[in-house]
Amino acid sequence: MTRTIVGVLRGGTSGEYGLSLKTGAAFLQALQEERYDARDIFIDKSGMWHLRGQPVTPARALSQVDVALNALHGGVGEDGTVQRILERLGTRYSGSRGAASGLALNKVRAREVLQRAGIRMPRGASFTINNGLTTADMARAVFEQFGPPYVVKPTTEGAGRGVRIALHVIDLPDAIGDVLDAHGAVLVEEYVRGEEVSVGIVENFRNENLYVLPPAHVRREGYHLAPEHHESGTLTYGVPSPFSHVRKLSLADIARRSHQALGLSHFSRADIILAPSGLYLLEMNAIPGFYPGSSFPQMLEAVGSSVTEFLEHAIGLATARGK
Repeated sequence: MTRTIVGVLRGGTSGEYGLSLKTGAAFLQALQEERYDARDIFIDKSGMWHLRGQPVTPARALSQVDVALNALHGGVGEDGTVQRILERLGTRYSGSRGAASGLALNKVRAREVLQRAGIRMPRGASFTINNGLTTADMARAVFEQFGPPYVVKPTTEGAGRGVRIALHVIDLPDAIGDVLDAHGAVLVEEYVRGEEVSVGIVENFRNENLYVLPPAHVRREGYHLAPEHHESGTLTYGVPSPFSHVRKLSLADIARRSHQALGLSHFSRADIILAPSGLYLLEMNAIPGFYPGSSFPQMLEAVGSSVTEFLEHAIGLATARGK
């Protein structure tokens, strides 16, 4: 039996480098050896590609690969850079196309598209370091729209990186300044209190065009999901969740509509707040995590599936889409 050669891309240039290594390791472990010849394609923090421990060009790394699994969280893995490389080299790959993935990664642009599609999100305001405003001016502009507490975040980072919480408006200028200094752009959102939920989407799975996995109820302490929550593997999820059937249908609906609005492909994960006033989408993830403790594997397990079955399905989707 001829095995399919699968390249697993992991590492990368973003702050989620460590999580990407773990997701990639989970992929490599889950690929069945009798069916797949798995190749570990490592991209270091400078952007250099490696195969079998040696620096190589992307063309060399992918020269014999039938299908690529993109396990690169954030940065070049999600902003469209790697997808364009794969397409230029004629390599089939799983996940969203570059434009859609880059749109989902950019929190400001994604908000515009999602809100036009009728998706409810926390109120927000964005600024760049080139706005010509002082951080006090920015804070004043935000306060005129909505009150504290505030979530202050980079516009293109994930896994809680760079997020600040401003409990009072007096704290807001410094929080904005910290994020602008580090990232050059900032999104300030109202802090919506409620239950945090992750909802996974898989396309063309189990005879459904957009199969929605059971929602995962996030359990943690603190104001927001911080990097240490993800990296330590200490996050816990309630799957099955305690929500009513009607509430689960509402969660599934917002996940589906958001996936479609952003033009995502193959799979995604919606992060949602279930507040007393209703559901609020926080963001869509084009490349969900599969590192230890992450929600997607647990959602798969809840429906009797597994990472192995998911990867087989993702490889099939990539092959069907073509180059």
